[in-house]
Amino acid sequence: MIRIVGLCCLLASFWNTCVLAQALPMTVINGKVTDAETGEGMPFVNVYFQGTQIGTTSDFEGNYTLKTETPTDSVVVSYIGYVPRTKAVQRGVTQTILFQLLPDAKTLDEVVVEAGENPAFAILRDVVRHKNDHDIRRLSAYEYESYNKIEIDIDNLSDKLRKRPVMRQISRVLDSLDQIAGDDGKPILPIFLSESVSTFYYRDSPQKKREEIQKTKVTGVGMDDGTLLAQVTGASFQQYNFYKNWLNILGKDFVSPIADGWNLYYDYLLEDSLYLGEDYCYRLDFAPKQVGDLAFRGSVWITKHDFALKQVDVTVGKDANLNYVEKIKIQQELVRTEAGPWLPAKNRVVVDIAELTENSAGMIAKFYNSNRAMRVNQPHDVRFYDSAIELAQDALIEEKNYWQEHRHDSLTSTEVAVYEMIDTIRNLPVVKTYVEVANVLVNGYKKVGMVDIGPYLDAYAFNSVEGQRFRLGFKTNIDFSRKFILKGYAAYGTRDHRWKYGAGVDYIVSRKPWTQVGVRRTYDIGQVALLDVDVAANPIFATFIRFGNLRNTRPFFDTENYAYLRTELVKGLSPMIELRNRHFDPLYNFAYYTTPEHDETAPIASEITVSEATLSLRYARDEMYLQNDNERIQITSDKWPAVTLRYTQGFQGVMGGDFSYHKWNLSASQTIPMSFLGHGYYQLDLGYIPSTLPYPLLKSHIGNQSIFYSTAAFNLMNYFEFVSDTWASMQYQHSFEGFFLNRIPLMRRLKWRMVATGNVLYGSLRPANQALSYEFDGEGTAVMARSLGRAPYAEVGYGIENIFKLVRVDFVHRLTYLDNPNARRFGVLVSMQFKL
Repeated sequence: MIRIVGLCCLLASFWNTCVLAQALPMTVINGKVTDAETGEGMPFVNVYFQGTQIGTTSDFEGNYTLKTETPTDSVVVSYIGYVPRTKAVQRGVTQTILFQLLPDAKTLDEVVVEAGENPAFAILRDVVRHKNDHDIRRLSAYEYESYNKIEIDIDNLSDKLRKRPVMRQISRVLDSLDQIAGDDGKPILPIFLSESVSTFYYRDSPQKKREEIQKTKVTGVGMDDGTLLAQVTGASFQQYNFYKNWLNILGKDFVSPIADGWNLYYDYLLEDSLYLGEDYCYRLDFAPKQVGDLAFRGSVWITKHDFALKQVDVTVGKDANLNYVEKIKIQQELVRTEAGPWLPAKNRVVVDIAELTENSAGMIAKFYNSNRAMRVNQPHDVRFYDSAIELAQDALIEEKNYWQEHRHDSLTSTEVAVYEMIDTIRNLPVVKTYVEVANVLVNGYKKVGMVDIGPYLDAYAFNSVEGQRFRLGFKTNIDFSRKFILKGYAAYGTRDHRWKYGAGVDYIVSRKPWTQVGVRRTYDIGQVALLDVDVAANPIFATFIRFGNLRNTRPFFDTENYAYLRTELVKGLSPMIELRNRHFDPLYNFAYYTTPEHDETAPIASEITVSEATLSLRYARDEMYLQNDNERIQITSDKWPAVTLRYTQGFQGVMGGDFSYHKWNLSASQTIPMSFLGHGYYQLDLGYIPSTLPYPLLKSHIGNQSIFYSTAAFNLMNYFEFVSDTWASMQYQHSFEGFFLNRIPLMRRLKWRMVATGNVLYGSLRPANQALSYEFDGEGTAVMARSLGRAPYAEVGYGIENIFKLVRVDFVHRLTYLDNPNARRFGVLVSMQFKL
């Protein structure tokens, strides 16, 4: 009887518990976790009810859903590198709770691992062993539909900054910033937002890429035409493959946390094991071993079954040797393809640009990428990939309901407000004024309707020939024509009282393939010692050589008629034909013999006229081109050198030409990434002139007697020191980034970087060419051009760049021909460069 009564009581208790459990109302929380500094959604964040084991993680957009019937008072969110937050919960109801997390520097300390075999090491060895199985580069081809979104905001708007006169005029906009920042976040001012939908294609053998941009929407302050930006906001520039040993981000090489040599760069900690969807994963946390290195800290999620990379959340902090960057954050979610390797399904990159001064604002750039409809191992014909980026003709034309139907993720209310705010800001008069000033500083031209006035760097010079030189130039822009480009300038010297001028027209025959023709006529002062076209690649150096005593550079009045035709036969292969008629009228005591007999009775002349045709062929494999209005911008791959072969034929008797001659030239250049050793850059130049010519028509090697370092010159060679008709030169620069100075504690904070340079030149001048021309010095003595001997000219240098984030100082030693007149054995040269 007692047992029966006890059993009845137990059953009653169980029944009451079930009834009560069913009676308890469900607590449901929907919400989103965002970064308080950037406003971006935060994936992979832990969300749980306090005092329970009921929890979840946020998805890639930062959204989460949490349910429970267990009584609870609060919900907690936590993530490595951020301050945890707790908020109160209303029991038994469905509610929305939003979280914004602030970074916590104290949680970003180095990973500490106790003695013994680190359990993370065994996992990492398996990851490296299986990398080829999961790397997308193992696929013969892949393609997918890609949705890309970019937003750029101004942040850290201090009260002092808001009180400035220019900011007062946009106070109405600033007062509405709370709707963009959120309740707990910092206020931000959006200035750019773009969206694009495209199809991205990749082929492995040979390696080719192509992107077809179907539709793009670009809105930004100071923007009239989004054509160029539409080409750089797609999937082509948002490729992040952590299976590579090194990732190139913002032009810098960062070592992957799963690189082959992972143990050399990182400390690791096995933090957790959990299910992500259907995959049971290890979570590994890591931090750089060496402070200041270009390395990440953060977490990766590795599948237990086959050691594949499933999720990535990494950060580069302000302690890395980068300029102007507070933080770079990359988050990635990957999916397995039917062939085995994993493709990124979603990417998010946030770049936080630091304030230049205490009273200036910072900037945040946010990149979001979503990929779907993936197809693998179905390569197209090689010619299909010839156009790396293809912009549809109607890509910039608005279509009703297009974005609602094609966005992979709908815009948030905040992003809708961003569009509205940008339109308001861009139409403010004060903003338009500041944008125009910025455009002049960056581009060198002031836009006035259909014409651009400039460049401003050439507006004034002072030299021994012209005295004060004033110059005014212009070129038409795309508002004038999409086919014709008119350009011209006029200059006047107050000492020589002579007008100089230039005028020309370019015509774009076709944009696909790019084909362009043009003609021009110029009458201006040239310099024999600085005829090389490479001088133009260094604007400061090119401007400086217009100043000072031009006697050392052998000035002459240059009258030139020029025409060209340039096209692209196939991707990367561009031929060019040039026709030139040029008259050389020296402004110094120059003469040459007009007959092969070089005795005192031979007739002499000082002026030269040449008529010539040049055929050049440039090949740059995997080079990418972008169209900016009526100009084409080339982005050269660092995998292969860009090679140019030139042949020139001179015609005697044609349009007054004085000589018949042949010239051959081969040049190559390439940037070489070297992982933790930084990167190198070389320029190779080979030339041969078999004809007998006066020295202004030979190769006058570019010297440098300025205080500015130039990559186009031999920096301790004097102007016109050496002339050759056969030559071979190599110029090399190496930037070590922070490889050496990061290891010195007192130097690490300065973020200085070491550079090394080396230039070598072999050359010769045949006796017939050396004796053909001469000049008179100040005492009336004839002086012939100087040639290199058997030994090469050589100089080496070392230096420091990134001083005050802008200045570079080079210390250069000349090694050969030290007994030449006015030869400098050592020099200190400076230059300015803007580098991250």
